[in-house]
Amino acid sequence: MRIGVLGTGMVGQALASRLVETGHDVVMGSRDAANEKAAAWLATQPERAGTGTFADAAAHGEVVLNATGGAVTLDVLRLAGADNLAGKVLIDVSNPMKPDSGFPPKLDPVGDDSLAERIQREFPTARVVKTLNTMNCDVMADPSLLPGEHDVFMAGEDAAAKETVRSLLRGFGWPDALIRDLGGITAARGLEMYLIFWIGLRVSLGHNAFNIHVVT
Repeated sequence: MRIGVLGTGMVGQALASRLVETGHDVVMGSRDAANEKAAAWLATQPERAGTGTFADAAAHGEVVLNATGGAVTLDVLRLAGADNLAGKVLIDVSNPMKPDSGFPPKLDPVGDDSLAERIQREFPTARVVKTLNTMNCDVMADPSLLPGEHDVFMAGEDAAAKETVRSLLRGFGWPDALIRDLGGITAARGLEMYLIFWIGLRVSLGHNAFNIHVVT
């Protein structure tokens, strides 16, 4: 599958690398096609990887994955281009941290809205699915790094889009039974607010190598 990854940070690189490793044709997008982080990432990848602008990556992808910081996500998607996102599965893994808001950070939006919902409202023909924002990027890309069962969540309005995302998650190694569909896009509110609890656990444990499991 052709996938455009927006963002060159740790999350974007971890997911883009895993997507290439699992057989996908990936273009990593940034503001500048000559982005140094993107170029360094590309040097470690096989031929089916590429780099370009946000618009280049979005145009390339049958699926577009947003791995940018939540504070800049909407600006990045505007640069990617509404036409390049129209009709496509748009995977959002971002968290809406408010810049310079201290520690733990404040979220904006929070409570009665979510960043994923804002994305869906601004790009109504994109098929937004929120997922993978509740864990460290290494665990996102390879759940086998942790022992035992642990869960990944998703939310979105389009059932077919969620099946596409489920397939990609299975390719990463997530067992189907542990990919939990929380329903419509409003469920992204809880997924995004979970960040504050995750940060508390991170401080308590002293490392990022953890996740949660729902026991019923």
